[in-house]
Amino acid sequence: MHGAGESSSLKTGMIDFIAGTLGGVALVYVSQPMDTVKVKMQTFPGLYKGLVNCTLQTFRRDGIVRGLYAGTLPAVVANVAENSVLFAAYGACQQAVGRLVHKPAVADLSALENATAGFLAAFFSSFTLCPTELIKCKLQALRETAGGGKGRPTISSYALVSQILRTEGVPGMFRGLTSTFAREMPGYFFFFGGYEQTRALLARPGQSKDEIGPVRTMAAGAVGGVALWTVIFPADVIKSRIQVYSMRASMTQVGLDIFRKEGALAFYNGLLPTIVRTIPATAVLFVVYEYTKKTLTKLLE
Repeated sequence: MHGAGESSSLKTGMIDFIAGTLGGVALVYVSQPMDTVKVKMQTFPGLYKGLVNCTLQTFRRDGIVRGLYAGTLPAVVANVAENSVLFAAYGACQQAVGRLVHKPAVADLSALENATAGFLAAFFSSFTLCPTELIKCKLQALRETAGGGKGRPTISSYALVSQILRTEGVPGMFRGLTSTFAREMPGYFFFFGGYEQTRALLARPGQSKDEIGPVRTMAAGAVGGVALWTVIFPADVIKSRIQVYSMRASMTQVGLDIFRKEGALAFYNGLLPTIVRTIPATAVLFVVYEYTKKTLTKLLE
């Protein structure tokens, strides 16, 4: 019996891992242009007048592939790494929380208990996300950090990783880890809590959360995404600054410096493109995740 239980847990973990991977790929291709705009507005607030201005300038200067989709490869790597680990860890943390509250079935967990599982899962995914998102942010802000000349500076993801390792060593790849923890853990508390609570609210009487259909699942995913980014955006601004400028200062020091020099609103530079991208992105993420999970579970029964 013990061996059967371990085999079942391993199978569930692999299904969560694969579903999270596919969801992460889908998320990137839906959201990358607005993510590029977000990073530029966060790190160079004086250069752009707003969402439309930043989008048009980026498109006119560098086009779609090299401009709005800059950093796509590390973004795919980052999101696949993060979401595969995140959803695998989320499933395991749901089971752990279930044991603590004496609810053996994950389906019986409340929104608060699922939120707690998401909070814990984000600790593990932060280690995979930080280095890959560091490269993504640097590639997205390449023109601005190089001085914004006419010719677009280019560097491959591999060359950038090699450069960081050569000049800063392995710790350089984890610059911004503290602010990543500060962003991810409370963020995913609200992300999974908002998603699960919305699924429960959208279920008809006598219907389970897993039976609400793709459209309502997408709506619940969008709510989770908006909840996440609204809560964590100041920490994300600080993380982007630390990573793009390779700062050695602490998260607190950088935050206080931004507040003193630019005011409280600077912590919300880029929020609009983030909300614009997160609604379709997290909607797609969750519908791909849930239906991949259902399909694989049926195939492996």
